[in-house]
Amino acid sequence: MAPPAGNRRLQPGPAGTGFSGRMHLQTATYELTSYAIGGALLVAVCAVIAFALLRRASAAAMRALEARIEELSDHNWELREAEERARGLLEAQGDVIVRRNSSGRITYASAAFCALADKTSAALIGSTQQLPVLEQGPVMVQPDGTRVHDQKIACGSAARWIAWREVAVRGDMATEIQSVGRDVTSRVEAERVLGLARDQAETANRAKSRFLAMVSHEIRTPLNGMLGMADLLLDTPLTPEQLTYTKAAKTSGETLLSLIEEILDFSKIEAGKLDLEARPFTLTTMVEEAIELMAPRAQTKEIEIASFVDERLATQVVGDAARLRQVLLNLVGNAIKFTDKGGVTVVVEPGDNGNEIRFEVRDTGIGVKNEDLARIFLDFEQADGSSTRKFAGTGLGLAISRRIVERMDGRISVTSEENVGSAFVVTIPLPPVPDAQNDIFTAPDLGKAAVMIVAAAEIETSLLARRLGRWGAKTCTAIDERIAAALLPERQWDALLIDYPMVSSIIASGGLTKLGIPKRIALIRPTERHELPVLKAAGFTGYLVKPVRAASLAARLTDDDAFEHSPAEIAAETAGASTSANFKGLSILVAEDNEINALLTRALLTRLGHRPTIASNGEAAVESWLAARAAGASYDLVLMDVQMPGMDGLEAARCIRAAEAQAGSKRTHMLALTANVQAEDHEAALAAGLDGLLVKPLDRERLRAALNATSAGTFNPLAA
Repeated sequence: MAPPAGNRRLQPGPAGTGFSGRMHLQTATYELTSYAIGGALLVAVCAVIAFALLRRASAAAMRALEARIEELSDHNWELREAEERARGLLEAQGDVIVRRNSSGRITYASAAFCALADKTSAALIGSTQQLPVLEQGPVMVQPDGTRVHDQKIACGSAARWIAWREVAVRGDMATEIQSVGRDVTSRVEAERVLGLARDQAETANRAKSRFLAMVSHEIRTPLNGMLGMADLLLDTPLTPEQLTYTKAAKTSGETLLSLIEEILDFSKIEAGKLDLEARPFTLTTMVEEAIELMAPRAQTKEIEIASFVDERLATQVVGDAARLRQVLLNLVGNAIKFTDKGGVTVVVEPGDNGNEIRFEVRDTGIGVKNEDLARIFLDFEQADGSSTRKFAGTGLGLAISRRIVERMDGRISVTSEENVGSAFVVTIPLPPVPDAQNDIFTAPDLGKAAVMIVAAAEIETSLLARRLGRWGAKTCTAIDERIAAALLPERQWDALLIDYPMVSSIIASGGLTKLGIPKRIALIRPTERHELPVLKAAGFTGYLVKPVRAASLAARLTDDDAFEHSPAEIAAETAGASTSANFKGLSILVAEDNEINALLTRALLTRLGHRPTIASNGEAAVESWLAARAAGASYDLVLMDVQMPGMDGLEAARCIRAAEAQAGSKRTHMLALTANVQAEDHEAALAAGLDGLLVKPLDRERLRAALNATSAGTFNPLAA
């Protein structure tokens, strides 16, 4: 039976024995065994719980580790995949790749390298295999340490050129050298073909230059005789019909000469032999001399030609005056050719930048169509290239001018309007000469002087008025002599400039002297010089030759002398008079194998008052020179043709210089006579001991200048 409720006591089970045991410590019925069993069971339960918790944590870690392993496996697979793709890409590129360790043993070789070596990759790995080199190119080391070089590799029966790039890379264990080569056989062969073609082209170009030089000489030699004989014929009494024919022959010869010079210049430019000589020169003199040279052609067509050089520009500048003059002559010559009414103006002013100088050549000619403007500077191009064209020419003048201007770091442009005219503008940097002396003239201060200009020529009149205005004068221009005659008595004039065609009307109006004008100046053409006595008798105080030079104009308005020549003419006539007074003629040895040219040279020298001796070749010239020296009658000058049979002129000159050096005798002036105008011909002549060149066809005035300088002892080799 169950005990009564009041005496009932809880009986602990096996799991709660430990707990109940403690409760029983206060009782007298404490059981030690039950307590021990309960503690053990508690420990076991805790262990089971801890094991379960640990197992659960281990499972989570295992799952995370397995996920990481799987991730790394995928990554390694991707790396292997990328490596295979890169390897496949490199193999597809065909590059020759080899990697070597510090001992020179191969650690990797691409399929292309294996093909060149004719071995498998397994056979190459670990070996020191080298490719057979037939040719080794230069080795260059770049800033990053990469070595670059080319090698010609033997490949079976053929050979291949490989361009190598060698760089240090990090290997598995240490630094290795990786060489990447690319087959450039096609490039090398193409370069060799191009090099061979270039050599052949240069050889052909040299042959062309020699051919042009030979043709130039062969053409110029008979042309020299033609033009020279025409000059001599013009000095003789001729009937009007004979005079017309002779002038026509000379004009045709001069045209042929200009065409030859254009072709030679173009060939020189094409060969890259256009050398510039930058030297100080006087800008105003160069421009005015070029205009004076072209003036007869313009005046023959009854058109005007004039120039204006701004006084703000430096008197002397540095540049190639000869080439710049060539450009101006080309542009002015074209302007004259295409102008039948009006005239040609050359204005030189400061450019927009620094030391730039602007040259403008403007005409009132037929102009150029807009569609033709883009091609007129091209080689062998003309605005009118049809078979019915009116104007002749090679179409090289403007092309040569453009090349020269660009070679001078300048610019050339054109604007034009059909039937109105054209304007060519050349802008070239020409630095001033430091501390240069103004050897032309000082611009006068006219102090608001009143100047009347009477001329129907609008171009030169406007430039004269512009120049006088810059000098401080007040000008009045009359294009009709009746208007001028009415204006002259109205006020006091300080100077009067009258164009020659209007002189008679002004004189008839009452006489110049009654007007009380201090400076009364006539503007004449060179062909009107025979009227000077009439002008002086009519009351003129001076004259100016058109185109008018600035220095001459300044002198006429400031000098107090009566009827005088211009400063340049005074100097020339004074020199000529002094020369004539003391002139005894030079003893001149002429070495010339061409009979006609020898006859021409003899005639020219004889007319100029000299004593020529002709030698037909170089040997005869040396013998004649030695004989004259031995007889105590040495020659004053030797004119030496360069191309002669047997001993040429250069060798003869060397023989004469050697004889002078051996005897310690005085140096004889020697000038080369040559139809070759290349720079190397000039240099060869100077190297042989000649003092300068006279180019065929012989120009009488240039020959006269060289002879006068020799007579006066002021011979300048560069001027010759």
